[in-house]
Amino acid sequence: MKILIATEKPFAKTAVDGIRKIVENAGYELCLLEKYTDTSQLLSAVADANALIVRSDKVTKQVIDAAKNLKIVVRAGAGFDNLDLNACTENNIVAMNTPGQNSNAVAELVLGLMIFMNRNKFNAGTGAELKGKKLGIHAYGNVGRLVARIAKGFDMQILAFDPFVKKETIQADGVTVVDNVEELYANCNYVSLHIPANDITKKSINRKLLNLMPKGGCLINTARKEVIDEDDLIKLLEERTDMKYATDVAPSNISELQQKFDMRVFATPKKIGAETAEANINAGLAAANQIVNFFKNGDKTFQINK
Repeated sequence: MKILIATEKPFAKTAVDGIRKIVENAGYELCLLEKYTDTSQLLSAVADANALIVRSDKVTKQVIDAAKNLKIVVRAGAGFDNLDLNACTENNIVAMNTPGQNSNAVAELVLGLMIFMNRNKFNAGTGAELKGKKLGIHAYGNVGRLVARIAKGFDMQILAFDPFVKKETIQADGVTVVDNVEELYANCNYVSLHIPANDITKKSINRKLLNLMPKGGCLINTARKEVIDEDDLIKLLEERTDMKYATDVAPSNISELQQKFDMRVFATPKKIGAETAEANINAGLAAANQIVNFFKNGDKTFQINK
């Protein structure tokens, strides 16, 4: 059984060593394709692989078609829009992600971005404190739950909206549940986005919704850039000189946003939410364990193309 790690941006050595130990202890072979520069290298490497572990690498239909022996592909991380799920399903390939492994890293970044924007990007001038402010969590999954937990340490009031999570589950964490997304934005000084990018959510964060936020509102996006209506964002920031936007997923029009709004807009140069040593290792080891459990026990717990 051949398991391939294909990563343009490699895992840390500690992670690779841990993955190798898991794979070889199970009696399987581990192969590495790191820092590849052309898709043809991936197509060649995956040709005889039975399992594939990737990070943000794109597993397209072309890759799937080239992988004649592939039974499972695992995206080491929470997001999985780099996987062609339809192609996986058509070829009877199980696709998985590793939810929760990088959640703490992303959650800590959310609070870091909030402080950064509150303190004028660490420039001179009077800033503001998080204590006593209202934080809205848009989607209460693994990351949202951890954001709430950390924010409580700042003595913030936490509200959340997620129609897919039981109200009782959210309330058990001491978080106030709101009935609709409009209520969330209208009542919060800060909103942290954790929704996926799909046909329903794309461009759903628009001018009308954001304009509901109180004076001095700040939106934090560590999810996906596609959920933001970028044209609306410019219009909103033009009209609402009090509003701020910080993101870990730079919008297509980031240069225009920075030029026009300077101190009120920030984007990390590259998505760094999961870029911690701990998250890197955790996600890689989880991917390896899931593959072994799939082959040994038929475990499909984290399958995403059901």
